[in-house]
Amino acid sequence: MKEIPTPAFSSSSALVPGGALHRDGVAAISVPASAVERGGIRVSWALHEDEVREAQKLRFNVFVGEMGAQLSCKLAGHDIDLFDDYCEHLLVRDVLTEQVIGTYRVLTPAQAKRAGGTYSDTEFDLTRLRSIRSRMVELGRSCVHPDHRHGGVILALWGALFEFMNRNQLDTMIGCASIPMLHNGMVSGDVAASIWSQLSATHMASVEYHVRPRLPLPVEQLDRHLQVEPPALIKGYLRLGAKILGAPAWDPDFNSADLPMIMRVADMPARYRKHFNGV
Repeated sequence: MKEIPTPAFSSSSALVPGGALHRDGVAAISVPASAVERGGIRVSWALHEDEVREAQKLRFNVFVGEMGAQLSCKLAGHDIDLFDDYCEHLLVRDVLTEQVIGTYRVLTPAQAKRAGGTYSDTEFDLTRLRSIRSRMVELGRSCVHPDHRHGGVILALWGALFEFMNRNQLDTMIGCASIPMLHNGMVSGDVAASIWSQLSATHMASVEYHVRPRLPLPVEQLDRHLQVEPPALIKGYLRLGAKILGAPAWDPDFNSADLPMIMRVADMPARYRKHFNGV
């Protein structure tokens, strides 16, 4: 990862209950009160439904328009699912246009209980993670506008995420990292199987944290010997110390194979901890 100056995220905060659309009757978490502007982009947390809708519209354009996902849309042109109401939504905007150009959603432990689990629970049996759930957030629905896929946007998102973790004394992040099934104009699982074969040899988490896919990608029936690189986001996670939790699940709706990943703050290389947290 290219080293750049540490983003100057705000140290001011406001106590805001978890869940962007459900603000009553839940334990408070701390998020920055104001947006942070740097290098032509502004980072903030959604506080109103219309801001969440902007993120959902970007997600639709990327997942459906680019990846060919087949989604059941409650609102035309928007990617919406049942977990959105329970999540915090992180936004990056272009300062000149005010357009949302990047987003993540974050499901906290308290909100995961309210939702009945995480999105990852729908794709994997996470039984072995039960001992860390009280300190574990789920990251999901990560996407960046195609005109802004440079290091600045994703680093701004990660900087805000790690500040959020530190502010709320949480130490573990999990999520499903997608590998598109479209390769050379054809839908195939060979790329995902090959990436899994590479990473399972070098980046597996400890066995006590291994999970099982509910709908496994049939990796044994696929070509696992393609010389392919993992998607840039997965490579970025690995540089930050992330590990693979198990074999990929097949997600037919999103036309992708999903790798379960875990990132623990304590496992992050010191130079990145200093970069994001100043410690």
